[in-house]
Amino acid sequence: MEGLTIVGANPFVSSLLRTPSSKISNFSCSLIMPNAVFPNHHLAALRPAFHLFSYAPKRHHRPPIFLPHLVASMEEVEQTYIMIKPDGVQRGLVGEIISRFERKGFKLTGLKLFQCPKELAEEHYKDLQSKPFFPKLIDYITSGPVVCMGWEGVGVVASARKLIGATNPLNAEPGTIRGDLAVQTGRNVVHGSDSPDNGKREIALWFKEGELCAWAAVQEPWLME
Repeated sequence: MEGLTIVGANPFVSSLLRTPSSKISNFSCSLIMPNAVFPNHHLAALRPAFHLFSYAPKRHHRPPIFLPHLVASMEEVEQTYIMIKPDGVQRGLVGEIISRFERKGFKLTGLKLFQCPKELAEEHYKDLQSKPFFPKLIDYITSGPVVCMGWEGVGVVASARKLIGATNPLNAEPGTIRGDLAVQTGRNVVHGSDSPDNGKREIALWFKEGELCAWAAVQEPWLME
């Protein structure tokens, strides 16, 4: 180290650099020389501030770990029941409707083709029992097979309602399922839960134990930050 001169170094730095290397091999310090002049500023190794030594122990950099399920749980993952009604099945719209929810990014947890019995239909629509159209509604839902689906995701209930559109297809916006595929309220193709609580109730009503699948979607890191 003899004969080495550093412009801008303080006495401590000069004395440190005269110390035999055998005594400082296990130590290092951060050497900052704000007044040093370097003719080759374009060289990254000769910038005014650099690290020759460091007292701090070396730390191994660990890449960040993404936990989609933890993030999702913090944002309240919801469940919703979506049912393709008999007219949707008869018209061959099952694939079209499922793809809209898949493209949105929701996770399918349950799916089956099912012939709805009258008792189940009456329980599902029990809030409408006082309506004059109730008997006709029950006949409609039991007139052919339906497709029962359970969907999961952050905000899935409200988002699914937007995807489905208004109850009356004539009032539904273009781009929604009913706005694009239906004409009358009595044949509006699809049903969706209207609240998170109803989503849980309806899924429990239409699916038996063991019919729902819990699985991890590999696309989750690309849907939620």
